[in-house]
Amino acid sequence: QEQLVESGGGLVQPGGSLKLSCLASGFRFSDYNMGWYRQAPGSQRELVAGITYSGDTAFADSLKGRFTISRDNAKSTLYLQMSSLKPEDTAVYYCNRITSLISWGQGTQVTVSS
Repeated sequence: QEQLVESGGGLVQPGGSLKLSCLASGFRFSDYNMGWYRQAPGSQRELVAGITYSGDTAFADSLKGRFTISRDNAKSTLYLQMSSLKPEDTAVYYCNRITSLISWGQGTQVTVSS
């Protein structure tokens, strides 16, 4: 059974940092381009960062220079290192494949507030 489990969220002050993790199971993680998505209150879920199976990365303009996406194929784990966090980064963060989406995990809440 294909499954995604996100973790690492929390409450952080503006300017702070967090590292999110996503453990994948049930499929060959190393074969897929993966992404981090987020859904802010009242907004649609959006793709904000992606990484190819070979390690090339891309980010939404609002995240460039602040977030880093990485993967450990041996551990079937996707990461999102977030720094210089802003209140507008507050959202539930999810991971999934870029194409051929599978069922969403529960996500992990990130709240940026003083």
